[in-house]
Amino acid sequence: MSKTRTIQTFIKLVPLVIALRKDRREWVKKQGKNVDIPRYKKNAQKALKTFLSLGPVYIKLGQWLSSRADILPQPYLEELAKLQDEVPAESFDKVRPIIEQDLGPMEKSFDFIDTNVISGASLGQVYKARLRGQDVIVKVKRPGIEQVVEEDIRVLKRIIPFAMRFVDSNLRYSAEAMLSQFIETMNEEMDYRIESQNLKAIKHNMQNYKKLIIPSVIDDRSSKNILTMEYLPGIKITNVKALDEAGIDREQLVVRAHRVFFTMLLKHDLFHADPHPGNISVTKDGSLILYDFGMVGRLDNKTRLKLIRLYLSLVERDPTRTVSAMDDLGMLMPGYDRSIIEKGLALSIQAFHGTKVDRMEVRALMDLANKTMSRFPFKLPKHLALYMRMASILEGVYLTHKVNFRFINVLQTILEEENIVRDAYVEEIKLSFGRFVKSIDSAIAVVPEIRQFIEQSKNMQLNKPKPRNILLSGTILAAAVFVGSTILYSSNGVIGEIGMAGSAVIMALAMLLKEK
Repeated sequence: MSKTRTIQTFIKLVPLVIALRKDRREWVKKQGKNVDIPRYKKNAQKALKTFLSLGPVYIKLGQWLSSRADILPQPYLEELAKLQDEVPAESFDKVRPIIEQDLGPMEKSFDFIDTNVISGASLGQVYKARLRGQDVIVKVKRPGIEQVVEEDIRVLKRIIPFAMRFVDSNLRYSAEAMLSQFIETMNEEMDYRIESQNLKAIKHNMQNYKKLIIPSVIDDRSSKNILTMEYLPGIKITNVKALDEAGIDREQLVVRAHRVFFTMLLKHDLFHADPHPGNISVTKDGSLILYDFGMVGRLDNKTRLKLIRLYLSLVERDPTRTVSAMDDLGMLMPGYDRSIIEKGLALSIQAFHGTKVDRMEVRALMDLANKTMSRFPFKLPKHLALYMRMASILEGVYLTHKVNFRFINVLQTILEEENIVRDAYVEEIKLSFGRFVKSIDSAIAVVPEIRQFIEQSKNMQLNKPKPRNILLSGTILAAAVFVGSTILYSSNGVIGEIGMAGSAVIMALAMLLKEK
């Protein structure tokens, strides 16, 4: 069966790869300008239909690709974003054995279960039931899906490396990383115990957030193949008519949705990475209800600061810092030519900043990534790919409502509330010190970073006064001593070296006192 499936899939995918090869080369060469957009969209629509015809794994793959600005031209991303994870449901007769195998006789497991499916996705089916007098939702893995996924992943592992031989090397580098990330995500989504853990962790992290509701898991009716949760109905977040009839302030709703998802991203180590409209509902008082925690992203604080450093370097139009942040995030191929990438980024950033900084939205950031990353051998780490997916889907939700909203304003507010910008600048300066020890010529680069950090810190101090900020004072003093020492170094090397060492000591003392 595997050989037959491989041949069938190969025949369907080859025309898509050939079309993508031509479109991508033209897109990269012309940087998305003066290209035949209708042709791109037509080819992307063919890809969408092909993924639908190939079944669950390829539907998931298409959705995963819809935010991969490093792989596909923008028109492809826009078309694949329309790919819905909706698959005709299997009959309940095939689902019942799965429930009874894990939970025992149906009559003893639930008071009642409605055999009419509420929704049928590529990996699972959802039913409404009653348990101990309470309405619940029962999510059951689709019959035979594990075998389907296993076989199709084997097919993908054969086809994609072969197909990538016929496209440019930059795409091969991105595609190899994308495939491994996709397989990892699929395996996680196949185990509902992992989804249960994700749900509980996010529910705990966000427990103090007002107007956010996350269902509770019924543990004694859940397993690897079944997830039972409390039933929480609401209005679909993109149902504009129903929301208006309920008197919901849609502008505030959009702000609330962005605050919820970016608070997860910027404050906690786990974030919901699949906020499509089917996974968000709204109660009559405007509270958000979140569903489906199978796809999540994870960010530790160190990675989060790297991501913010990347964002700040783009906002501040600094290609050198942008490349450094990308390197720290693991986005660049080993042995890359830094000067070439910096020049390419400089041109893209210059075009990107034709609009004011305070008007930059996710779409603009995605466009920058699309026109820059496709020209070089970049790869998106899984956490960054999931972040871009989350952000782009959320922007689609906001565009549906056509309200006065600025993503950048919400992001800036959260960054300031959590003091994340300050921490990112401190990290940037600490890394600069390390670079300066290796190359005195790099010392000049610290000046704009210190100035930007001081200005940002002043603003934060005005907005949120702190009783004391030893780290801020120590950082500024250490930076001043270091820059002065680099100037003295040319005339008196010994004094210069002593000064540089002294700046490191000042920085270390400031960090030590901050901890206390």
